[in-house]
Amino acid sequence: MTDQRLSPDEIAALSTALPAWTVLPDRLRREWRFRDFSEAFGFMSRVALAAEALDHHPEWSNVWNRLTIELTTHDCGGISARDLALARRIDALEA
Repeated sequence: MTDQRLSPDEIAALSTALPAWTVLPDRLRREWRFRDFSEAFGFMSRVALAAEALDHHPEWSNVWNRLTIELTTHDCGGISARDLALARRIDALEA
């Protein structure tokens, strides 16, 4: 099954649905700062398990206590419902 790209109206609504994320035309981006590398890595491990459960894997970068995650669905060339689902799971990991 191929994921469909969200419509422009659905993408515009993401700013409300995911207020901590930056909504770009073709991806979602979020940045974190942690106390240290261990805390950042621990969070990345939890994200990895959530991503694996959804079979949807983020693009990410980690430098010591900083983490940047970008979500996009390459098969559709933009943001899909899978990106929204993973962003919500990632946000829930902070609660």
